Amino acid sequence: MTDDDKVIVENVNVPGQTTRVNAAKYAAMKSAYLSVLPDGPPGATQKQLMQAVREHLPDALFPAGKTSGWWLKTVQLDLEAKGVVQRQATKPLSWHKR
Repeated sequence: MTDDDKVIVENVNVPGQTTRVNAAKYAAMKSAYLSVLPDGPPGATQKQLMQAVREHLPDALFPAGKTSGWWLKTVQLDLEAKGVVQRQATKPLSWHKR
């Protein structure tokens, strides 16, 4: 996989809209995200997930965690749109696997 490879992502908040993003970074974040995401309610908050994924990210793609917040949100919104994860209406919001 090269840095020029792209993957199409969706956004649960904007149905029908897609965006092309770097496939290597997407795959790395998706793997990290799914490895730390709880299987069911109550899930984990954005802050908890952000802290948890950092240790699973390759430093070559995310040096010192740089841009990991943006990538976490991109993967989260895409996986929500695809029905892989579910958002809980809690305060703060939390997510878990479906």
